Amino acid sequence: QVELVESGGGSVQAGGSLTLSCAASPDTFGTFYAVAWFRQAPGKQREGVASIYPSLRTGHVADFADQRFSISAENSKNTVYLQMNNLHPDDTATYYCAAAKYWVDLRKVLETASGINYWGKGIRVTVSS
Repeated sequence: QVELVESGGGSVQAGGSLTLSCAASPDTFGTFYAVAWFRQAPGKQREGVASIYPSLRTGHVADFADQRFSISAENSKNTVYLQMNNLHPDDTATYYCAAAKYWVDLRKVLETASGINYWGKGIRVTVSS
């Protein structure tokens, strides 16, 4: 059974930083072609935040966050990170880690989540003004 475990969420003041982690077991992490972060705020649609090919360490960040967020992978720890800096109150959302077994376009997967096979349970991020 594939399990994605998010951690690192919490509450922070505007301007602060958080690092989210997405971990999987060693025998499953290696089967992921891509890993992505999505978020969903109350009453809003889900939106893609960032995606990465862990084996290539090639990533993409959505336009709304490309000056503040970054995505990285530490394959030795079977973990993908989402570094979020200069957080705004409208970054408040539940953040979800997701993984694809097969190739996906890093930009398109954020638009539609097409190709995603696995989802984490989500972790809450609250940014106060």
